[in-house]
Amino acid sequence: MSADAPSTLLSPEAPQTTASSIAYAQYLRNVRLRRQLVYASQAGLLVLFFIGWEVFPRLHYINPMLTSYPSAIWTTFMGMIQSGQIWEHVWATLQTTVLGFIAAMLLGMLCAIVLWWSDFLHKVIEPYLVVANAMPKIAFVPIFYIWLGDVLSIYGMAIAISVFITIIILYTGFVAIDENKIKLAALFGASRLQILRKVVIPGSVPSIIAALKVNVGLTLVGVIVGEFQSAKAGLGYLIVYGSQIFQMNLVMTSVTLLGVISVVLYATIEWFERMILSKRR
Repeated sequence: MSADAPSTLLSPEAPQTTASSIAYAQYLRNVRLRRQLVYASQAGLLVLFFIGWEVFPRLHYINPMLTSYPSAIWTTFMGMIQSGQIWEHVWATLQTTVLGFIAAMLLGMLCAIVLWWSDFLHKVIEPYLVVANAMPKIAFVPIFYIWLGDVLSIYGMAIAISVFITIIILYTGFVAIDENKIKLAALFGASRLQILRKVVIPGSVPSIIAALKVNVGLTLVGVIVGEFQSAKAGLGYLIVYGSQIFQMNLVMTSVTLLGVISVVLYATIEWFERMILSKRR
């Protein structure tokens, strides 16, 4: 071998490095294949579900009057699009859900900050908070209807069903912050407010995102429960109306649209999570 040959050719570490690179590339391929297999399995289960839902009622293994089936739902959906009435109901539910979600998150964040700020207040409020979170919120529907009227009672249910768990999740995230970080910030002269803004809230981003994911579904549940009682528009109203006139196509169309809204809202939260986490790297 010539004297000017690359030193890497003489190094015993070169074969090991090449082997490690090959093993790592194989590992990445396995991870990618596994992820693709998961996605394919999820899609396959969904396709099988819709096929079974379509075939069994048509063959009268299941009474189609009780479950409807996808092609009938699609016909109903297209008819509602042509009449223009579907958008009024979708918008009514979506608007109330988004506003209730924002209100519940802001109120929950404010309450969690207050409880973190005052340990004495937290000890006083904690048992009431636990009881309020454990109560079945559907019991408040007639109360809110009497107190707030037919429109605001829906917002009241949306907030009531999600705000307590939001407070608990956020407060738990606040108190889980490393105490040494708080002491270090205080040692450098940071005020209580500065510690909250610079240490506690940034360190609680995972808890905040978790609260967002939980809250968006609970808020939608609260809106639908409220619409069952008093709404004159919305998907909850359509579900009640369709069940009263025994139009399962209308009921199942509304339920399917609720599923679509749930997916869109959750995907929005996941997009927000990726955006926040990418900025924190």
